[in-house]
Amino acid sequence: MEKNPSYKRKKTSRPKKAVSPRRNVLRKPHHKVPFPKPGNMVYPAPAVLVTCMDPVTREPNVFTAGWAANVCTNPPMVSVSIRKERYSYDMIRKSGEFTINLTTKDLARAADYCGVRSGRTTNKFQDMGLTIDPGLSIQAPSIRESPVSIECRVSQIIPLGSHDMFLGEVQAVLVDEHYMDEKETFHLEDADLLSYVHGNYYTLGKNVGHFGWSIRKKK
Repeated sequence: MEKNPSYKRKKTSRPKKAVSPRRNVLRKPHHKVPFPKPGNMVYPAPAVLVTCMDPVTREPNVFTAGWAANVCTNPPMVSVSIRKERYSYDMIRKSGEFTINLTTKDLARAADYCGVRSGRTTNKFQDMGLTIDPGLSIQAPSIRESPVSIECRVSQIIPLGSHDMFLGEVQAVLVDEHYMDEKETFHLEDADLLSYVHGNYYTLGKNVGHFGWSIRKKK
């Protein structure tokens, strides 16, 4: 991959001085009450665009999934949970492939649209102006406007209830070189990633720390 000499880091809100975890900085807790209806409350969740291809007609499709996650480091695996009635369900089940495309603030409208419109009746790529790129390691395409596309082969389908969970082994990861600096460090934090929280879409907030900062010794 060529280095991007025009890349300039955005100013981030990383704190100059991390707050010591030993200090009592937590707010006074409130009394918790039962939520009216128990359900999925693990938020924020990534709002991803999943692309796939019909193995017979070779027609691609895209849909939005809120239930997508990392599930294993070695081998690298992810999951996406899909309702059986979704148009893409059989495409992925029969082809054994899918691509997870991360979304950004600029892709928010497309993320919502592709979650409420069906590929049975409309071409969502054309409707939203999404550019189809061919897959690198699989037949399922990716979306050029996405900062990260994760190509997967289905290793297992787990029936759960309203959704079936598709476990996918990662075959390739494609990243937008715009966020790659001259040292080939990938700055995904600058992409204005999109998240989904209880029916609404949000971008990420301020940086409040980094992995391991709570136990790092002062120099």
